[in-house]
Amino acid sequence: MGKGIIREEGIYIFRNNKHMTNMKYFSLMILISFLFVSCLQEQEKTPSQTEYTSNKYDALVSLFSKWRSFENPPKLNGVPDYTLSAFEKRQPEFNTLRAELLAIDTTSWSVPEKVDWMIVWAEMNGYDFNYRVLRPWERDPAFYKSVWSAKSDVPAHEGPTHHGTTELWTYSYPLSESERTRLIKDLKVIPGLNEQAKINLTGNAKDLWITGIRDIKEQSKVLKKFKEKEEIKADKEIVSVIDQAIASTDNFVLWLEEQSGFKTGPSGIGKENYTWYLQNVHLVPLTWEDEVMILKRELARAWTSLKLEEHKNRDLPVLEDANSPEAYQKLAHYAANSLISFLSEQEIVTVKPYFEPALREHLGEYVPREKRNFFLIGEHYDPRPLYSHFYHWFELARMEFEPHKSEIRRGPLLYNIFDSRNEGTATAVEEIFMEAGLYNDSPRAREIVYIMIAQRAARGLGSLYAHANEMTMEEAGGIHSEYTPRGWMKTEKELLIFEQHLYLRQPGYGTSYITGKYLLENAMAAYAKYLEQEEKPFILKDFFDKLNSIGNIPISLGHWEMTGSNENLELIIEPK
Repeated sequence: MGKGIIREEGIYIFRNNKHMTNMKYFSLMILISFLFVSCLQEQEKTPSQTEYTSNKYDALVSLFSKWRSFENPPKLNGVPDYTLSAFEKRQPEFNTLRAELLAIDTTSWSVPEKVDWMIVWAEMNGYDFNYRVLRPWERDPAFYKSVWSAKSDVPAHEGPTHHGTTELWTYSYPLSESERTRLIKDLKVIPGLNEQAKINLTGNAKDLWITGIRDIKEQSKVLKKFKEKEEIKADKEIVSVIDQAIASTDNFVLWLEEQSGFKTGPSGIGKENYTWYLQNVHLVPLTWEDEVMILKRELARAWTSLKLEEHKNRDLPVLEDANSPEAYQKLAHYAANSLISFLSEQEIVTVKPYFEPALREHLGEYVPREKRNFFLIGEHYDPRPLYSHFYHWFELARMEFEPHKSEIRRGPLLYNIFDSRNEGTATAVEEIFMEAGLYNDSPRAREIVYIMIAQRAARGLGSLYAHANEMTMEEAGGIHSEYTPRGWMKTEKELLIFEQHLYLRQPGYGTSYITGKYLLENAMAAYAKYLEQEEKPFILKDFFDKLNSIGNIPISLGHWEMTGSNENLELIIEPK
């Protein structure tokens, strides 16, 4: 790492965490890299060495561009190349890029510039971890899901996703000629990638394999439905390309099912790998054990708070759910107006012109009682707890209408590194808005908030045990289901499977809702304390405006920018 990335002096190496015994080789190689870089900096610099030891922020921006170009794999037969030989061939180039990053001297940089350095460092660690441990192209059939019909509510798709996807939601109809060409090109990736998948998928992760078949089957259904779209079905060339994609997908499903009987191994990455990934990729200053403790505490707190709310509200009438499309529409519009007005009038955050349109695109629709999943149950009683979580859509709209000045933060961070920020914030504001008075007109709606917190704590706890290989995915789902209040996770099984599968595919994601909430609350407390020491008032709107302006980056980095304190990062990177 460059000099002074955390403080203004000293050279830093990776913390040799006592839990990281299986990572010693990697840590040793990093240490050697640091020592090598330090020696270079002490010698007279040649022209080739000078470019490796630049102290200009522009050098980082230039490197970021090269890094992102490298991260997008080369093509093999017209599709992204995830073969073992391709990764091995490209490894020297990756090592060169990382050495260049580590050689940058950041001593004189501002905190935001150092934060950008950390983002690039974390992304490179993510690539390295995928190559060494996670290997989704080898272990995870769902990695080869190509067709996405909806935009994610976070900056990028949740979980490992390949680089050649078909994003149906990005197309407008009737198709322009250029968009028609793009669609055909996208769809033509599917058969070739499915064939490559049969070569690459040599892993033995049983739960990932069996559950991943669902994703590929669903792709076939989506394509068949898309083919019947009024604006598509008359275009013979597009229909032919879709038919080829369907046939290839169905054949891929058959192959996966044939191979599934031979899959017997665990799907979790283990506690040590999990902790390393949390700290060095997602910049979450916690261990596997820390997360277990935090989620257990939040689960108990949510249940206790729910029971206290129920006691306090015992003489109030129970909430009535919307029982018709008309009743739901009325409820949804009231909830949207209530939330936006509350945020503005109570000075919670600066409400931008794009907030309300972003929210109103996602108000949902009436669903019969017998078909409602966990989130739809609460939404039909009072949508405001879920709409508070839809703070997501404000953040995505900000990316579109007020892109960050830093090229490094402008787009989605790779490898879901944004999870502690986006999922943590969306979960935290549910309770923050509640405590600030959002439900003064409907006290029983507070109960929904605690049910949602309990559900997220339970599902995250299950995912931790699954990654430790102490439980199967099904057993982890048992915690998720049994510890969600009122049996709301027992009404519809698809959500349970979807969530536990995602969290097994993407380490740290299942816990990020609660641990990100914890980190945001910690940042808010530290920011308030900092202002108190400066004899300045804490203004909630200022806090959220600062958080928004910093961008969709790990909360630990946002904490650093808001308070000037890098204490969280010192748990990850230790000065020597």
